[in-house]
Amino acid sequence: MANSSSHSKFEASEPGQASGPRTGSSEPDSAKAAPLDLGAMGAKLVEFVAEQEGLARDCIRVDGLARLAGGSSRLLWSVDIEISDASRSRKLELVLRQDPPGRIAQGRMGFEFALLQAASRAGVPVPRVYWCDSTSQHLGAPFFAMDRLAGETIPRRLLRDARYAPARAGLCDALAAALARIHTIETSGAALAPGLEPRPQPGEAAQSEIDRTAEGYRTLAVEPHPVLDLAERWLRANAPRSDALCLVHGDYRVGNFMFDESGLVAVLDWELAHLGDPAEDLAWLCVRAWRFGNDHLPAGGLGSREALVAAYRAAGGAPVDPEALRFWEVLGNFKLALVFINQARAYLDGAHATVELASLGRRIAEPEAELLALIEEAG
Repeated sequence: MANSSSHSKFEASEPGQASGPRTGSSEPDSAKAAPLDLGAMGAKLVEFVAEQEGLARDCIRVDGLARLAGGSSRLLWSVDIEISDASRSRKLELVLRQDPPGRIAQGRMGFEFALLQAASRAGVPVPRVYWCDSTSQHLGAPFFAMDRLAGETIPRRLLRDARYAPARAGLCDALAAALARIHTIETSGAALAPGLEPRPQPGEAAQSEIDRTAEGYRTLAVEPHPVLDLAERWLRANAPRSDALCLVHGDYRVGNFMFDESGLVAVLDWELAHLGDPAEDLAWLCVRAWRFGNDHLPAGGLGSREALVAAYRAAGGAPVDPEALRFWEVLGNFKLALVFINQARAYLDGAHATVELASLGRRIAEPEAELLALIEEAG
């Protein structure tokens, strides 16, 4: 993560949080625990790092522990950790990525940690990770530590600021190349396989995503949404057969990667990764909400769909059927509508009664309008 205020970003992008199946069950007891104060949290962190490094506690020094802005599905903490032993001393500038108390997804933090390790081995630019506590033993909720990188994540800065013009010129190609590498990550090993269950049946990835999203919509909506009913019927009638399944990032969009003036720094926010059709990731980047006003450049406000697919193929990605890409873009907007419904429900139920969620909950009409336009274009 960045070492400035650049962590803040549009946070209505957690489709897995909307319906639940990918994030696992919560631990009710953890919701009752009072949050640690910073002093107590620092002491617990010293104890944890000492255990991980096999050192005495007085060999570990924790400084600058502070909560970072941003992160609707995870808490983010900035911290400097100095580790000293008889042979050397090293200082690590880190971000702790932690489940919020009461919203713990069983096993997902360890899975995300393993994903970042696997992504790094595959040549995907990601923060280096250090240690993971997949329990609530040390800091009250699962967490892992990763490098604190310098850069930005705020979409409007990327797409508007003159200083990032050189980055904009090459980012569509860089994002496509990173995605091609993500789709080569081996998923059968013991570290990743459990986090990728349930696995879609051959040919059924699209239907599985429709089922999951439609179930969430019907469960959470507080009022009728006839456009979503229409979209579900269209999606079921036009679902492609997805035989070549791979690891997909699940939330690959502007706002979930870090950039600087030179271009792509790191791909972030892997908690929604799952097995699916590679076109799902490409299409999610093309959903209108992630263009932030650059609607003439459908691929994240950075390039055309054609340029994105061409760069993906040039980097070794599999061929992408344009009709399949359109289908997944329609499904992406269907998912986004569910995200907004989930935000509205969280506000109305009092689970997280913030102005931000109330305002996001009112935006359901945006993906609904885009769904009508895309379905009409499809004929």
